[in-house]
Amino acid sequence: MASVPFVCLHNAGRSQMSQALFERAAGRHHTAESAGSVADPGGHVHAEVVTVMRELGIDIADRRPQPLTNELAERADVVVTMGCGDACPYIPGKRYVDWDLPDPKGRPLDDVRAIRDEIARRVEALLNELVPQGESQAS
Repeated sequence: MASVPFVCLHNAGRSQMSQALFERAAGRHHTAESAGSVADPGGHVHAEVVTVMRELGIDIADRRPQPLTNELAERADVVVTMGCGDACPYIPGKRYVDWDLPDPKGRPLDDVRAIRDEIARRVEALLNELVPQGESQAS
């Protein structure tokens, strides 16, 4: 079982979608968290992100941005970053993957859907890398 945190700046868009899509696709095989390098725990997930995730039957309206901690990164097997640059902690020995994706904040719904769908594609690819040889995600 792998632990994967998804990290962006504010933890109100890309990383929240990534965590939710990863959790749905991985089931109980892997765990996911999300955080932001400058997250405001009193904030909210962007409204346009909530809308496009509800279209898939995933409700993330009650989630709150969480600040990134070294502890979160230390317990990770793979750290997926999205636009946090030097603000993301570097833990030696961890695998890092950077997804160059635009921030969905304030974008039209069609743009946010495209970002969501690209995240879903990347989540599936990541899950395929995490499955040990000879096993399937459904097992």
